[in-house]
Amino acid sequence: MKKTMIGLAVAGVVGLTSMAASAEEAFTGSWYAVPGVSLTHPDSELDADSTGAGGFLRLGKELSEHWDVQIGVGHARTDEDTGLAGVGGRYKQTLFGVDALYMFSREKFRPFLLAGVGAARNKVDYSNLGLTDDSKTSWMANVGIGAQYLITESFGLQADLRHVWSRAEVQGAPAGTLFNGDETVGNTYLNLGAIFRFGAPKPAVAAAEPMPASEPLPAVAPVAEATPEPIGPAEPAFEKITLASEVLFAFDKDVLKDEGKAKLDDEVVGKMKAHPEVELLLITGHTDRIGDANYNQKLSERRANQVKKYLVSQGIEENRLHAVGKGENEPVVDCKGVRGKKAIECLQPNRRVVVEIEVQRAGN
Repeated sequence: MKKTMIGLAVAGVVGLTSMAASAEEAFTGSWYAVPGVSLTHPDSELDADSTGAGGFLRLGKELSEHWDVQIGVGHARTDEDTGLAGVGGRYKQTLFGVDALYMFSREKFRPFLLAGVGAARNKVDYSNLGLTDDSKTSWMANVGIGAQYLITESFGLQADLRHVWSRAEVQGAPAGTLFNGDETVGNTYLNLGAIFRFGAPKPAVAAAEPMPASEPLPAVAPVAEATPEPIGPAEPAFEKITLASEVLFAFDKDVLKDEGKAKLDDEVVGKMKAHPEVELLLITGHTDRIGDANYNQKLSERRANQVKKYLVSQGIEENRLHAVGKGENEPVVDCKGVRGKKAIECLQPNRRVVVEIEVQRAGN
């Protein structure tokens, strides 16, 4: 059973890493550090206390919409529990490994699965047992589940529960006290840490080159600009519709509420069915500036596409709908100097979905 689980862990991390490497190039995720503490439940073969304490430090990178990689070190120790008079000491384990994390969400709450490989140093440091060899450096494999929760754009929490396999060695232990030789052991870890995000890289914007100085031109009489002829009908079939995100979605979510579906039925579905001359409807998702810009962009895209998907389910042809996300790039209010809950309230007009005619056939 242990060999099967180890094989699954190794295969899992190889598969996760290869899939992460092929993730979309447009994703620009954050780097982050995760220092923390751990509780350890050691393998019963080690005759150690049922619970030990330790700590760890990991460096992570958000590779794509669903994949993270973390590399780090950890150390844990627990007292011996052989039950023999005069025996003392501790069992210690030091780990170094690389984990691939499959993230189920990029919202504030981010559950994940993990698999990893690396190296382990096990030391059965028990006194008065006549041990001749009590340390071993070996391979390490682990699998687990966990979750992240982002409190702010740059700070959050991470917790995971994982099982770690490695090889421990004890030579010269009296019969019936410890295993004698080289054996695979499995320890269970509960890890709790803080996330410090360094921010997503942002593309550099090239500075405009200054125009060379030139001689002033002689003054001429202004010429009236020709007004371009309008394309299509003079009047749109219906006016632009702005829907508050709070009506359509729960806070920080992209699943339409029943209230939101009813609003779309009233405001959009009927008008699209009544006006077949509207050949293309533009659906634009917008967010406020709170949080990571890349995350806000993705959220606005998901919300716009959810609206599009619902309209299609109500009988509107998909080729008449165009969904885009603008993230936080087109605010309607600024709210400078406003913080906390007041900022969330002040920025409410920016959290919206706008529906407007993009192409309308003339003569109908």
